[in-house]
Amino acid sequence: MMKRVIRCCLVAVILAATLGACSKPDRVDALISQMTLEEKCGQLSCPIGFTLYGKEGDSLWLTEAFVGAMDTMPLGSCWAVLRADPWSQKTVETGLHPHESARMLNMMQRHAVEHTRLGIPMLFCEETPHGHMAVGTTVFPTGIAQASTWDPELLEQMGEVMGREIRLQGAHVGYGPVLDIARDPRWSRVEETMGEDPFLSGTLGTAVVQGMQKHVVATLKHLAAYGIPEGGHNAANADVGPNRLIHDYLPAFEMAVSEGSAGAVMTAYNSIDGVPCTANTWLIEEVLRRSWDFKGVVFADLNAINALYATHHVAADPAEAAALALKAGVDIDLGGYNYGGFLKEALQRGLVTEADIDRAVRHVLQLKYDLGLFDNPYVDEHLAEQEVGTPDNIAVAKQVALESAILLKNDGILPFDGRINKVAVIGPNADNMYAQLGDYTAPQDPERVVTMYEGIRDKGRAVVTDDLRSADAIVMVVGGSSARDFKTSYEDTGAAIVDEHVSDMDCGEGYDRSSLKLLGGQEELMQQVYALGKPVVTVYVCGRPMDMNLASEKSDALLLLWYPGMEGGSALADILWGDCNPSGKLPISIPRSVGQIPVYYSQPATGDYVEESAKPLYPFGYGLSYTQFEYGDLEINGKEVTVTVSNVGDYDGDEVVQLYAHEETPGVTLSSEQLVAFKRIHLQKGETKRISFTIPDHFSQPMWHPDGVR
Repeated sequence: MMKRVIRCCLVAVILAATLGACSKPDRVDALISQMTLEEKCGQLSCPIGFTLYGKEGDSLWLTEAFVGAMDTMPLGSCWAVLRADPWSQKTVETGLHPHESARMLNMMQRHAVEHTRLGIPMLFCEETPHGHMAVGTTVFPTGIAQASTWDPELLEQMGEVMGREIRLQGAHVGYGPVLDIARDPRWSRVEETMGEDPFLSGTLGTAVVQGMQKHVVATLKHLAAYGIPEGGHNAANADVGPNRLIHDYLPAFEMAVSEGSAGAVMTAYNSIDGVPCTANTWLIEEVLRRSWDFKGVVFADLNAINALYATHHVAADPAEAAALALKAGVDIDLGGYNYGGFLKEALQRGLVTEADIDRAVRHVLQLKYDLGLFDNPYVDEHLAEQEVGTPDNIAVAKQVALESAILLKNDGILPFDGRINKVAVIGPNADNMYAQLGDYTAPQDPERVVTMYEGIRDKGRAVVTDDLRSADAIVMVVGGSSARDFKTSYEDTGAAIVDEHVSDMDCGEGYDRSSLKLLGGQEELMQQVYALGKPVVTVYVCGRPMDMNLASEKSDALLLLWYPGMEGGSALADILWGDCNPSGKLPISIPRSVGQIPVYYSQPATGDYVEESAKPLYPFGYGLSYTQFEYGDLEINGKEVTVTVSNVGDYDGDEVVQLYAHEETPGVTLSSEQLVAFKRIHLQKGETKRISFTIPDHFSQPMWHPDGVR
């Protein structure tokens, strides 16, 4: 073993001397020239990492699977080493806490640097859709709730916290934000998105990227059109033409690449008009790299390359699947099965060239140089324990929860005043911490999560009672859950499998719906509670737009908190008693029925149905306040638009000023109107502000016509 270490160290010293005098691009090429084919294929493989370590008490070790892989084909990266959830079978006890995470990733990195021939450091990639998916980290509201804030500055701050937390633990790449435009609420992953509008999603997603990339590389998910699957089935084909693809489903990604300088992009599982995204050369090479000038790395989603063979059937075997993805521009195989196992065969069969492989390796190594990993591959293990999941970070999570809460109806019951001395808090989501955290959340210490019941109880403004008849008001918390349990079965990709085992999940990856009705007899409960004649505040905690017709008709007040994260209960209590004036706005329309789907604000004009209106129950951009705002003195001068906004109510509050526009003769019929600008402002009661907008150039981007591009 000692001889092997000395040999590896000598190679590393010689290589360092050779590379030291080179510029970064030259250093990359010099390193590639030293690599064997196996080492190149290893750089393009990113296997699942939570199986590669062992833990017992305070002892941590690397498994034989990891050591063996590094001996035969040193890994370029690893995904989800630190992940904890029922799929990974890691609990609060068996998973890694922040200080252990830093220690483990340093151990793996040290093995890569000191015990492989070339000593190339590894990239460690982690899930960060609404906080790092690991034990002891800060859990933020899910993407659809983040979007409800309409607050880019706050989301940049959130992104910075997420990026810093994973970097402190030794990781370098965060998977998120999710920029899929969601227009079918039956789809199981709506909760991860930022809603139905490309400009809102792009603006907010760019802010998250800019925050994350102060510390790590952000990864945009999922390119492209993943949020409009046929029938609402996860990963199903997207039936969309080039005009609408360019107009609606690509701009958010383009904005995050061009303005946010996102360092990584992940391809989607779906196909677009029958062409799988992971084998779509036009999408990756022509649009992403050439048109948008993207310089980073492209990941295939977990097992998405093998799906070209096993699911899409566009490849005859795994080697051909690997070739299709590589030729299309995919750099890293998440899961590692195809590039690690079959790329060498693809080369031998003439399906790819070594130049194709070198191109992808170059992207990966360049990213490692840009991150400084060759010079500083390790992290301070003590900082992770001190600076992950801190009170300051949790305060940011609470602020996102506060700003994301949407008041949909209020007959005057809110905010609670001195007449409300006794409150009943009921419903399946009232005291269930996992029901408010959303999918892609690690197991949590209950002491770190404030449920709805706990938040109201701890507020101390009223007695919390179980007796509905004696209560002055009832807070009824209903909705859904993306909480994974240890009885549920999971696909190789981590998506939940819907089977005879009935879990609490009605949302989250793999849990598509054919209706938007509340499950578990919740509507029967609601009817019984409304029949009591008591003031009722109905609170929805969920991950997708639900059927809210009953609550909209019968409730005295209706609040939507989506999945509000670890501070959801504290946020709800502050809103109920008026310590925070609700200001969230819908980033996605709430339909009246499934029969309206798709229903989104920018649809070309349509007529009503025989049975009901074609308009949603609550439209995109909607959200009430405890105060009232008036608009006036609108002036339009070319691209400059100004308007006066006044707070004429009795409370201080935030308003989201929204500017919409439409083209009179666009040439193609794509939308009735578009959100082109917005600004979140704070107004004290009686205060007036003059707001100015400049209509951005993106509003009149070139679009495709049957006879070409105009």
